[in-house]
Amino acid sequence: MNQKPSVGRIVHYQAFGTPGGEYKSVPRAAVITEVHSDEDIGLCILNPTGQFFNQHVRYSEEPKPGCWNW
Repeated sequence: MNQKPSVGRIVHYQAFGTPGGEYKSVPRAAVITEVHSDEDIGLCILNPTGQFFNQHVRYSEEPKPGCWNW
């Protein structure tokens, strides 16, 4: 990772989807709200139907449900 996360930057968050596959795992826009380390950040995830907050989201180079990337 050659970029450093900082508060206010926009990243991609990979949503989980549903276990039965009714809803696929898709990328969502997210705003960094806190930085714990280069790979552990807090996010405000923006969904079409609202937003939610997650305080500890891990980085993943490849899109992986529940993780963030650039």
